Amino acid sequence: MLHVSPECLGLLPSFAKIVCEPSWRWARREKPMANFDLFYVWSGEGEVEVNGTHYEAGKGSCFLFRPGDYTSATHNPQRPFVLTYIHFAVNDNVTDVPERYRRLEDTVDFEYMLSRYVRLFLVKTYAAEQEAQLVLKSLMIQLLRSDKQTPVEKKGSNQLTEAIHEIANYIRQNPGVAHRVEDLATRAQLSPRYFSMKFKELIGLSVQNYMIRTRIERAQHLLMHAGMNVTEVADALGYRDIFFFSRQFKQYTGRSPSEIR
Repeated sequence: MLHVSPECLGLLPSFAKIVCEPSWRWARREKPMANFDLFYVWSGEGEVEVNGTHYEAGKGSCFLFRPGDYTSATHNPQRPFVLTYIHFAVNDNVTDVPERYRRLEDTVDFEYMLSRYVRLFLVKTYAAEQEAQLVLKSLMIQLLRSDKQTPVEKKGSNQLTEAIHEIANYIRQNPGVAHRVEDLATRAQLSPRYFSMKFKELIGLSVQNYMIRTRIERAQHLLMHAGMNVTEVADALGYRDIFFFSRQFKQYTGRSPSEIR
């Protein structure tokens, strides 16, 4: 669904966040699902069956039922499900569909978007349907991102991943600073060697290359939009040698700074 425009997501009436009754159960349908259904477990414990496959379900369990699926579910009456479900159609050819099941570990952003979707329709809200389509598209992107993470990313702890991403964001916010790897590692509370290794695994570039790329991207912006000349930009970003700056800039962009300006 990555290439499906939000306007092609047809919002259907069945959606809610609900605390299921202790006696609740979702009986198997005689007819298969006609459209898509996003089914998320906030809390509780139970079992969901899809096309004959049984899944234990608890906090963070997320299902995307598809047209043609046969489904059923039960839960522990002492620990009833709290669910969000969103029923929708796709009015376009779908080539990239999230997997039917995953257990989300980092649930904060996903749960925020689910809550936002439901709140949009609690009262009459201007452009609610258009925003809901955007939220639903974002939810699908989150699921696809989860499906397509590399094994290395999946093995990384949430705390470590957050630490590395915080450092990457810190570098991007301060492109003119000559960051030392040792200082960045200390900020992440890691050894320099381990920090460098995990940074490259999670970000895709070495710390040094990421710093250079960030500095050059900022230089492009300043040259194009800030009215600064090449010397001023080089100085602002910590380059003492304007010829080295120009050479590095061209190496990364294929053009000289004066051509960009």
